[in-house]
Amino acid sequence: MIKVLLVDDQQILAEGIKSVLETSKSIKVIGIALDGAQAVEKCAELKPDVVLMDIRMPNMNGVVATKRIKETDDKIKIIILTTFDDSDYILSAINNGASGYLLKDIGSTALIDAVKNAYAGDTILPAKIAKKITDAAAMVSSDKEYKLRRSFNLSEREVEIALMLFDGFTNRQIATALKLSDGTARNYISTIYLKLGVDGRAAAVEKIRSQI
Repeated sequence: MIKVLLVDDQQILAEGIKSVLETSKSIKVIGIALDGAQAVEKCAELKPDVVLMDIRMPNMNGVVATKRIKETDDKIKIIILTTFDDSDYILSAINNGASGYLLKDIGSTALIDAVKNAYAGDTILPAKIAKKITDAAAMVSSDKEYKLRRSFNLSEREVEIALMLFDGFTNRQIATALKLSDGTARNYISTIYLKLGVDGRAAAVEKIRSQI
C-alpha cells in the first residue's frame, strides 16, 4: 500500500484528489496538509511514501516545503501538483528534490500512475514540462555564451571551449569531443587564456565564473 500525503491550500481540491487516488486499491491517502509548514510537520508525523505538493500556498510554499522534507527524510517521494507551469518553479522544485512536476489538468488514471511510478523511483515529467526545462536550460546556456563573447571578444568556437574548461573538461576531452587534434585544442585554449588575461586553467575558470 502506497501511503500518500496531499498538500493543497484548497481543501475541496485536496478532497477531490483523495477520491481519485483511492479508486486505486494500492494507494491510501493518510492525510491532508493545507500549507507547506503543515506538510513538513505531517511528513515527520505520518511518514508518507509519496507527497502530492501544491506550489503556491500561505506560510510556506511548495518548493521550500519540498526542500525541508527531503532534508529530513530523503526516502519520501514528492510530486509537485499545481496549475503553474513557470520554468522557475519547475527547476526550483526539481533542484530541491522533487521527483516530478504535474499540472492539475492531468487525468485520473495518469495521476494514479504517476504516484505509483514515483513510488517506484521514477522521475515524473510530462512532455510539456520537460520542454519547459529544456527551453530554460537553453536560455541559460545562450545567455552565458553571449556574456563571454561580449566580455572577452571570443569566437563561437572559443566560447564553446571556454565553457567546457569551466565544466572541468581536460584538454584531451575537449579535443576528442570537438574532433580536434590535441595541438589545435591547445592553441584554442592558449588564445582563450590570452583574451581572458590569465595564465592558467584555474584563473580562467575563476574569470569565466565572474562573468556568467
